[in-house]
Amino acid sequence: MTSGATGKQRGAVGPRLIRCPGCGKTNRIPAAAPGRPRCGNCSHDLPWIVDAGDSDFKRIAEESTVPALIDFWAEWCGPCRMVSPVLDQLATEKAGRIKLVKVDVDHAPGLSARFAVQAIPTLMVIVGGMVIARQAGAAPAATLRTWLEHALSSTMS
Repeated sequence: MTSGATGKQRGAVGPRLIRCPGCGKTNRIPAAAPGRPRCGNCSHDLPWIVDAGDSDFKRIAEESTVPALIDFWAEWCGPCRMVSPVLDQLATEKAGRIKLVKVDVDHAPGLSARFAVQAIPTLMVIVGGMVIARQAGAAPAATLRTWLEHALSSTMS
């Protein structure tokens, strides 16, 4: 993992430890909570990077208080490993504005079927339980940043 994420591995579901980009302190980030995570030391918005599976996706992603960027990935997928650090960086840049939810397709077959994931990585932005943007396949960082910004700007309209 990159961009300050430490602790639990990607397949685990539950709280994560995230290093504050403002002061460097480590904070425990819940998978689901009202509001958005802030550093307990300096109150800086924290990147919200969590894992979800079939049983908790609704609570973690669809009921999120901020737009959820969903990353359908697999450990064995080379392109997924290339995109992951870019997504972690975007979550850090947009701390307080998005929640990055990582879904391991090997451990969440129900979600893969529900969202018709046929290629990985597949990325989606969910707002209020609705998919507002979708991107399949690995793309360069600049393309992913533009895609995400466009999706987020459409939620403001």
